[in-house]
Amino acid sequence: MKWKKFTLKTRSEAEDLVIAALTEAGVQGVEIQDKQPLTEYDKQQMFVDILPDMPDDDGIAYLNFYLEPEEDQETILADVRSALDELRDFLDIGECTITESETEDKDWINNWKTYFKQFYVDDILIIPSWEEVKEEDRDKMIIHIDPGTAFGTGMHETTQLCIRQLKKYVTHETELLDVGTGSGILSIIALKLGAKHAVGTDLDPCAVPAVEENKEANQIPAEAFDMMIGNIIDDQAVQDAVGYETYDIVTANILADVLVPLTPVIVGQLKPGGIYITSGILDVKEDVVKEAVTRAGLQVVEVTRQGEWVSVTARKP
Repeated sequence: MKWKKFTLKTRSEAEDLVIAALTEAGVQGVEIQDKQPLTEYDKQQMFVDILPDMPDDDGIAYLNFYLEPEEDQETILADVRSALDELRDFLDIGECTITESETEDKDWINNWKTYFKQFYVDDILIIPSWEEVKEEDRDKMIIHIDPGTAFGTGMHETTQLCIRQLKKYVTHETELLDVGTGSGILSIIALKLGAKHAVGTDLDPCAVPAVEENKEANQIPAEAFDMMIGNIIDDQAVQDAVGYETYDIVTANILADVLVPLTPVIVGQLKPGGIYITSGILDVKEDVVKEAVTRAGLQVVEVTRQGEWVSVTARKP
């Protein structure tokens, strides 16, 4: 099935109100293309430590929306133009020209699966649910991970660095705190390695169903892995719920700029002698994280690298 794609040219400053007008006119979702710089909050939600150079903001936004063939496209477009005319009476919304093109139907939700194949981290096989385990792999530790559309697969170098550190430090007595747990891959691997219990925190509510699905796929008992949503850096309620001097290992595969304010908080969650495994650090930010770690009173015990990425492991005295 082919969809009609409509592209509306407007001003980036007006895009929120124009989107609201489109929604009122019956449009069921809008794709935004603009050159507005990211806010600090936006950057914290992304997994990229150093962002590529962006072109200068030209004040223009392109809003793409799609209509199915069976929809009354003429009526919807008439309603869109009427809503834009009303908006133009009190706001500069730019040209608001609408161009039309055609696009193939795609399974947008599942299309990413094409790019996620099974892979190995040393003797651990990480495999999506839709692939079969080969006979020669049945003696390996097998981790079933379906990240969905919101989280990573574990293929990224930063996750692999964390996995290798967990293999060194997890014991059967390990209580693990996984900050920014995402799909839950680090906690699940720690539990498979023998950890007693894991707690994951994340800012994104989508982490809850992702973790539940992956726990079930890996036969992780419900009580072995708890999840909570919130920002442990500045939310006292999350810090209290997580607990103090409770954890043998804390993992934080995030960003260098987030690790800096996170580290002094995490010191309170670690047991004396506890291990702090950080990753998500580009090599140019290595010293920044090491300084934050030592400033918080932790001792750097190891720095490992893969490509341009770095993991800093520290210990609480």
